[in-house]
Amino acid sequence: MTDTYTVLRQFADSWAMLAIFAFFIASVIWAFRPGSTRIYEDTLQIPFRHEDGPAAEPATERSTPAEEAK
Repeated sequence: MTDTYTVLRQFADSWAMLAIFAFFIASVIWAFRPGSTRIYEDTLQIPFRHEDGPAAEPATERSTPAEEAK
């Protein structure tokens, strides 16, 4: 009878490595799938937003924490 360490080691050396590799390949394919460019375009432009100054405050007034406590 083999001990638990040997069984788990053989599993990790074979099937677990194959599963990790398959997950990595699936993640890469998912990130570079056709049509994903349009989805990620907004995220790509985040560092370049509001280059001339900070973003404007929203039109609605914000309440202070003291006002919310009332």
